[in-house]
Amino acid sequence: MATQPEDFNKETNGTGGMNREMTHEEHQTAKAAARFGYGPLAHVNTSSGESRLPAFGGEFQPGLYKQVKDRNIANPAPLGLSAFALTTFVLGLINMGTRGLSAPNLVVGIAFGYGGLVQLLAGMWEMAVGNTFGATALSSYGGFWLSFAIILTPGGFDIESALQASGPNAFYDEFGFFLMGWFIFTTILVLCTLRSTVAFFSLFFSLDMAFMLLGISYLHRDAMDMPNLPVMKAGGFFALLAAFLAWYNALAGIADDSNSFFVIPVAHFPWSVKVLTEKGKLNKDDRANV
Repeated sequence: MATQPEDFNKETNGTGGMNREMTHEEHQTAKAAARFGYGPLAHVNTSSGESRLPAFGGEFQPGLYKQVKDRNIANPAPLGLSAFALTTFVLGLINMGTRGLSAPNLVVGIAFGYGGLVQLLAGMWEMAVGNTFGATALSSYGGFWLSFAIILTPGGFDIESALQASGPNAFYDEFGFFLMGWFIFTTILVLCTLRSTVAFFSLFFSLDMAFMLLGISYLHRDAMDMPNLPVMKAGGFFALLAAFLAWYNALAGIADDSNSFFVIPVAHFPWSVKVLTEKGKLNKDDRANV
């Protein structure tokens, strides 16, 4: 039975001239993917000549960015997001007092090896692909986990015991200042995600709340001058939320039509450049100047 021309749509893959026929069902799926803002391959029209791609957390890009053609390294964002997610997940559970746990000794090892070293390397690789936001965020949070591990290494650097010897509240106060500094830094990054995607913004917003609440728990202590447990548990909850959102954005960056039967929705904001362009409120010249 002969194939009807209207049942297919032409798709061109890159500039190499390789064409294949896209079925009507695939065409409709691609249209839906473009409308909701899915993963890396689903939202790239390689035949349109589009030089700037919309914001995408799977690439750790909060705004329009140029596709990196013929790069010699893979996308480092999912690796950095995964390293951040696992370390934050474990610490979030401990902060929430899960199964009666309170000492973050196990997190020290993860913070050195995965959340620290691996995430720092991912940040350096983001520099190699020209992503300033990704390099700043991943490298900084890699540094956070390394410094966190150095401070809390049991019997290692003696930072906690030295501060406790200098005064009963010295460690809690200084550790609270440390966390509040990271709250300020994360707020700066949150401001840079306001025009990105719901998934990417939600990651940084939940992390921002976690830093703020955990910092408050050390600075605004209870009647026994111990960290405020309810506030710490609230911070642990937001840390868990940030961990799952980081994994979600990492999956969006990994899953594509070469390895998955589905792509991950990331939901662009109504005021994002992508949505405004689709609604005709921004033309290509305006978009190029954004």
